[in-house]
Amino acid sequence: MGSTASGNNGTWRNWGGNVSARPARQVRPASVEELADQVRRAAQDGLRVKAVGTGHSFTSIAATDGVLIRPDLLTGIRDIDRSAMTVTVAAGTPLKVLNAALARAGLSLTNMGDIMEQTVSGAISTGTHGTGRDSGSIAAQVKGLELVTADGSVLTCSATENPDVFAAARIGLGALGIVTAVTFAVEPLFLLTAREEPMPLERVLAEFDELWAENEHFEFYWFPHTGNTNTKRNNRSAGPKAPVGRWAGFLEDEFLSNGVFEVVNRVGRAVPATVPAIARIASRALSARTYTDIPYKVFTSPRRVRFVEMEYAIPRAALREVLRELKATVDRSGLRVSFPVEVRTAPADDIPLSTASGRDSAYVAVHMFRGTPYHRYFTAAERIFTAHEGRPHWGKIHTRDAEYLAGVYPRFTEFTALRDRLDPERRFQNDYLRRVLGA
Repeated sequence: MGSTASGNNGTWRNWGGNVSARPARQVRPASVEELADQVRRAAQDGLRVKAVGTGHSFTSIAATDGVLIRPDLLTGIRDIDRSAMTVTVAAGTPLKVLNAALARAGLSLTNMGDIMEQTVSGAISTGTHGTGRDSGSIAAQVKGLELVTADGSVLTCSATENPDVFAAARIGLGALGIVTAVTFAVEPLFLLTAREEPMPLERVLAEFDELWAENEHFEFYWFPHTGNTNTKRNNRSAGPKAPVGRWAGFLEDEFLSNGVFEVVNRVGRAVPATVPAIARIASRALSARTYTDIPYKVFTSPRRVRFVEMEYAIPRAALREVLRELKATVDRSGLRVSFPVEVRTAPADDIPLSTASGRDSAYVAVHMFRGTPYHRYFTAAERIFTAHEGRPHWGKIHTRDAEYLAGVYPRFTEFTALRDRLDPERRFQNDYLRRVLGA
């Protein structure tokens, strides 16, 4: 994935190309003090303020017509504390930079998502996650935060310092303040063995509980219009290191998964009738493989084909029913879906607006190639997800509002009460937050 883009005349656009904004001004503070000053100036000018990372959210969570904070200059590791096993990093640091720096220091995050282009603050603020039986989202690994609040003051928080703010701000949606630094728990660098293999969808669903229980990290991709999936199991390994070979990596991860996939999606967009045949071929294109490497080289993968996405967290126990309903809907609807459906899991956590807050969760993500009509497919999928008390990913397309979300998040009012205290004048408000959190 590439970074966010700014168009002509000061227009900001997200990576997916489905959100744009015309802020009154865009600023790139070089220090926390400069950022705080920009917040105070915005208040004097009567402008709202939003911070944006690399634009990988498909919602308008970072859009504003006020002041757009770009944290490009707020990057780098501030401190590595080996006694506490933590790393403190500036908020604008891309995850790929953090991952590489930690590896050089012999350290690693415990779990991560499959995309590492995002900034650390953007990733935690929207609830970015990977898949894990016991290990949760990136935000669940946060041990401390520094943020600039609505009055321009700098607030630090942790489990022992401003604990009420810490509890909520780990996934704060940009509603509580602008995150300027994040402290993560880390551990000594380890190896993961990845086992990827095709498997029939019905077998995956029938054996899902066992596959989940037997593997530290299990996920799969179902190819609509087929009964086929590609599964991936990641487990810790004693080694030796056996990474994907350069040629095999290029062939499968770049040529097939990005280059050829881009071409076939363009064909499917132009001639929708070809999509089912393409899906059958694509679902058989990737062969089984096993490799062992350091965590970020196993967890993450390049995503160069641009798309739009909806993802919901549902109770893990509801996964089989949801997938079967989704397959039946696609089969009978005449929809043409060229992107696989991604399925992952996370254990329950204690973060108020985490999609896994208080319940073991499964994530189901539906995608469409950029430029392809997606509303009918996403509407049908969302109807299924919400019938199972689904919680939408904060950074991915959905139509839910505060009334619905208050019903599926037991600690929703805890978050909104804190927002009332920290940002009573709604300096960090925008249309998206008004919809999902209320006025």
